[in-house]
Amino acid sequence: MASATAPVGRRERNKQVKLERITAAARELFAEHGVDDVTTQQIAEKADIGAGTLFLYAKTKGELLLLVQNSAYADALEEGRAAAEGLPDALDAVMAIVRPVVHCNRIQIDNGRTYLRELVFGDPEEPHHREALTLTLQTEAAVAAVLRRGDRLGERDAATLARVVSAVMFVTMAATANISSTVDELVQEIRDQVGVLLPS
Repeated sequence: MASATAPVGRRERNKQVKLERITAAARELFAEHGVDDVTTQQIAEKADIGAGTLFLYAKTKGELLLLVQNSAYADALEEGRAAAEGLPDALDAVMAIVRPVVHCNRIQIDNGRTYLRELVFGDPEEPHHREALTLTLQTEAAVAAVLRRGDRLGERDAATLARVVSAVMFVTMAATANISSTVDELVQEIRDQVGVLLPS
């Protein structure tokens, strides 16, 4: 007989409510002003909590950005996976995964670039950073799954190529030269590079 899930206690519910308020406040302020022009004090005030309490949920502003962006990134990845399912051409399927991720990253360009910087230089011991790294690995796994279709590539080669695709996407989104590029321009640049790499 399966045991019933224990009800969530009041303390855990309160923590969840505070986390939701913090996330909503940070999302709104980051979207409106950009991460560089928002202080943790502003986020705490908007979330109606003390600054000390805020740091129990995220130790830095970078971690707050990861908290906010991770859920959008996860949604973008799911959208990309679903779009790739029906596409027989490997390059089209890979780009179906890439496009929503690029779009998500470019909604607020400064925030997107800061997210990428935090992904590389942030503290991997922090929970929101670990979640961001997990999302990166899940993206690579989705691309590798496409590349393995029809025994096109073995598991190891597909995983290696998926990591290269991830690096191409990352560098293209992060490059200062691309700061004014549109989503379509970035996707085309990534497609051109990935197209050269994929086996015919």
